[in-house]
Amino acid sequence: GARQQTNRCNESLMLEKLPACGKSFEEMMKKVDSKKWCNLTEFIMYYDNFTQCTEREANKASCFWPNPLAEGFITGIHKQFFSNCTSEKVHWEDPPDEILITLILIPVMLTCAMITLVVWCSKRSDIL
Repeated sequence: GARQQTNRCNESLMLEKLPACGKSFEEMMKKVDSKKWCNLTEFIMYYDNFTQCTEREANKASCFWPNPLAEGFITGIHKQFFSNCTSEKVHWEDPPDEILITLILIPVMLTCAMITLVVWCSKRSDIL
């Protein structure tokens, strides 16, 4: 029988070609003010081109995309351009005591009322 030839991932070729994608992305990002690097809408097309480039180069090397090596390269680009783009942490505070007590007591009172109603109705089942 005929054997189907499968291409193996040429990782060294892929790693040789991926930096060209990074260089192209770097050139495009020079057009964007570095203060706007955390705003994806400012460079979404450049990032899409970068992603497509890495996928294309991985496929040319007969590699799946994403793969651990390509992800490592992409992570390096992220560190280079977006390391200062951490999301601001929200500082949560408890509500004032009056509101907190009300928010706790309302469900407790409703639960007590429902239990009382169920017990009362179950004792009067002969009438219902």
